[in-house]
Amino acid sequence: MLYYLFRYLEQYGISGAGMWQYISFRGLLTLVLSLLISMWFGQYFIKWMKRRDISEAQRDSSIDPYGTEKKGVPTMGGIIIIVSIIVPCLLFGRLRNIYMLMMLATTLWLGVIGFADDYLKLKNNKDGLRPIYKLAGQALLGLAIGLTLWQSPDAVIRENITISRHDNTETIAHKSEPVKSTITTIPFVKNNNLSYSRLFSFMGKYSTAAGWIFFVLMVTFVVMAVSNGSNLNDGMDGMCAGNSAIMGVTLAILAYVSSHINLAGYLNIMFVPGSEELVIFLLAFVGALIGFLWYNAYPAQVFMGDTGSLTIGGIIAVTAIIIHKELLVPVICFVFLAESISSMLQTRVAAMGNKRGKKWRVFKRAPIHDAFRIKPGQLSPELRIFLNWPKGCWLESKVTTRFWIVTIIMASLAIVTLKIR
Repeated sequence: MLYYLFRYLEQYGISGAGMWQYISFRGLLTLVLSLLISMWFGQYFIKWMKRRDISEAQRDSSIDPYGTEKKGVPTMGGIIIIVSIIVPCLLFGRLRNIYMLMMLATTLWLGVIGFADDYLKLKNNKDGLRPIYKLAGQALLGLAIGLTLWQSPDAVIRENITISRHDNTETIAHKSEPVKSTITTIPFVKNNNLSYSRLFSFMGKYSTAAGWIFFVLMVTFVVMAVSNGSNLNDGMDGMCAGNSAIMGVTLAILAYVSSHINLAGYLNIMFVPGSEELVIFLLAFVGALIGFLWYNAYPAQVFMGDTGSLTIGGIIAVTAIIIHKELLVPVICFVFLAESISSMLQTRVAAMGNKRGKKWRVFKRAPIHDAFRIKPGQLSPELRIFLNWPKGCWLESKVTTRFWIVTIIMASLAIVTLKIR
């Protein structure tokens, strides 16, 4: 709203009004405001929830040895994050931008699904929204995002191309006309563009349509996978918020270089017109998470619940898809991926053991972060654990910090892929 107001005032020569056209100016304002809103609104939200005795049930001590310390901590803190994202974006963002609208819709849609799950858990004592409904909601969002990118005339790219000269030198340029394309970026590869449509070249004139259908299905899968991975990662104080803030900074950098035609040319990546508004949104996202960490860091005064974790994962996934970096998601979201794979492995191996009358486990607990807080003697001696590490019980704050460090390393690697090919 303020963006359009000051652009209007600029026509009348109002001093300083022209600053609003700069992404750096609006981005910093967004970051600061989202941080302040998160910290200010957070304290009132926590007090309001405590007055009404709306808190998460005491955690199972067999899984969380520190669960007794967390009794009475309010949940649904994702509302703090969502409000702190939306308000600055409405004030400083370009609301006619297709990508900004998609990100706001993603935030609200998954926020509603997560809120419904948290609300039902409070009403029904841990029996929240049925998993099939959550998955259906995530799938619908993925389909909507994929179809929007397919059909919207505003969702276009300018492909990066290499021009060879007679003196054997090469220069990078972008095609002059923006087009709709199923091209994505392959990390660590010199000619790093892959068109999904080319995978279906054997289909002749139907290859483009097949490529777009495959793209929509890919978008749906990525949204569901990252959103659920974020949900699994939300199991320790500050864990998901800290990891997600790091991922948000990484995606903001990738979105900025993708939206700047000179930087995109220098780095030999596709130019995505209009994606600069993602920088505004992501800085609001990062500011909201850092402000939330003020209350969510160990020992937590509030939990984000599914209201926050589902929303966070969806935001990260949709951003990566918009800037055509979805193949970098396993690197950027390595921690989320590890959480998901560990849970699937644990479930599969346990089922195989049950068929043979044995108690098999891959890890001491799953998702993987739970394996680090199991005290000696806490597990049944009948269990056969294939990867019995670590031997002791780590402090929750240490587990969280080390997961953050892993995320920083993987985020740095994702940024390095822009140059290492």
